[in-house]
Amino acid sequence: MYFENTRRTADLTMVTQSVKKSNQPVGRLRYALLLACFLCTSSYLALWRLNVGFQMKQVLLPRPKPAPRNNGTDNSYKISTLDMGISDEEWERLQKALDWPGPDQQITQLDLSTSPVHSTFSIVEPKKSYKLGENISVIITARDHNKNLKRYGGDFFKAKLFNSKLKASVYGNVVDHRNGTYSVVLLLPWEGQAQVFVRLEHSSEVVQILQKYRESSFPRSHYNGHFEGSGPNKTRISEVVECNLKWGGEGSWRRRNCCCEYKDIKTGTVWQCERPNKLSCDKLVHHSRGRVESPLKAFENQLFSKKLTNVAITGDKMNINVLPNTAGKGTMERCRSGLTTPVPAGFYFKDIWESFVCNTQQFNSAQMGNCLKNKIVYLFGDSTTRQWFEYLERNVPGLKRMNLHTPRTGGPLMAVELKNNIIVHWSPHGVPLRFSQMLITDLHYIASDIDEIAGGPHAVVVFTIFAHLVFHPLTFYIHEVAKIRQSVVALLSRAPETTVIIKSGNTAGVKVHLITSNPTLFLCCFLLIILMVNKKIWCSYLCMYTESLETLLLKVQMKMLSFTYPHVIPNMYDWLSF
Repeated sequence: MYFENTRRTADLTMVTQSVKKSNQPVGRLRYALLLACFLCTSSYLALWRLNVGFQMKQVLLPRPKPAPRNNGTDNSYKISTLDMGISDEEWERLQKALDWPGPDQQITQLDLSTSPVHSTFSIVEPKKSYKLGENISVIITARDHNKNLKRYGGDFFKAKLFNSKLKASVYGNVVDHRNGTYSVVLLLPWEGQAQVFVRLEHSSEVVQILQKYRESSFPRSHYNGHFEGSGPNKTRISEVVECNLKWGGEGSWRRRNCCCEYKDIKTGTVWQCERPNKLSCDKLVHHSRGRVESPLKAFENQLFSKKLTNVAITGDKMNINVLPNTAGKGTMERCRSGLTTPVPAGFYFKDIWESFVCNTQQFNSAQMGNCLKNKIVYLFGDSTTRQWFEYLERNVPGLKRMNLHTPRTGGPLMAVELKNNIIVHWSPHGVPLRFSQMLITDLHYIASDIDEIAGGPHAVVVFTIFAHLVFHPLTFYIHEVAKIRQSVVALLSRAPETTVIIKSGNTAGVKVHLITSNPTLFLCCFLLIILMVNKKIWCSYLCMYTESLETLLLKVQMKMLSFTYPHVIPNMYDWLSF
């Protein structure tokens, strides 16, 4: 037995050694094949990575250009077109639209600025009478306080034709010849008498100051954040701190880790409040307007005096006699999108707007109710759209406001009319907002609210965003409008039959602290430019008052081109004609 086992073991050992010897070439071959495969794979991966990297470099988008900063301002941050949410081409287009002539150097002497006392206007070759529909030409000559002719342009003049008894007026487009003279062509749209009126809104020197501060990081408007929370022994603690917008890489208000930050997910807008002493950041309950701070220096304040701004200039005060014209006016079609907007776009007669664009109509109460039947109207913005809500509340039969237990002027508000199934909503836009104290949870950004609307043929969306943003940089305004554009496009994509109405800003009755903070005139109608660029949607600019149709920095006469979305209505006067 022992020898058999020994033999079997020896035989097994011999077989194993024989197998090992016979497998040595095969093992070497396998090793060589594996090594070759590894080298080939590594080489391929390296080449693929180089090739993909080269291709990726080819398709990389160009780096956004920072928005140009105004000389002489305390701008500690840069904003790119990516931050604003627009393309480089859109930004360049806006810069061209903002081009405004002015002094080639800083003016430090008051007597060298434009004088409303010594500046004059005259009617070119006046006649005893004119026919309805004819034009008259007016020349404006700007002079300084020494009665010297100005050698450069940039003054902001407003010109209109009016008749107080008829409650009639029409504006004229002022052309700057950049040499101290300006020309205006005024249409004669009504029969009877009319007079020319020209006023100096701002001198070119004031415009230069406004341009300097337009993009300044100086905090012109402040806001209050009201924090509330539980204290010891079942008491309530309240703290009020300052709040403001954070805009740009380093912000524009406070530095370092000073504040509670609240970032809106949709828009990316960051709101800051100083940290309360006792309460945590999540205890912010109310928002309210705070103090207003002017950046103007002593000499700049002199240029803004009431004697030099918003002052009528002297000129031909003759009564212009307008006789009937036998030529027919022709008929205008029903108001719709895509119509050409002439200059002027219309006029007031007997305190009623007469459009040159389309056949506008006046609605009585019954017609309003019939027009709004089975409609849900969403009004977003500020007090100007709230006034629309209040107007409908007063004039639509049976429309009653619901008690939502919110501030009467702060909102949100809702009114309903059961017989015709009419619902009207109004909501203020998000911060920054200069309203009295209201719940922070009731303040939503317009873009976010539009995203929550399903849309459809029964839905009407009206929005404005303007007055409360004039204290902040223009780049932030563009950012907010670009976000609204995204939401409007998405809404019309999912519900093309939704009616969308854009209400532009009111520029009349501007208060001094508004002008010096960041002039409303700089921003009027920017919404209408930025919102629809690259979508083949262009809107005419129509403001609430005839005298306000000219804007300080927007001279481009926009046309109503072919609309991609047929239910966008830019004419605020015709908004009930959908």
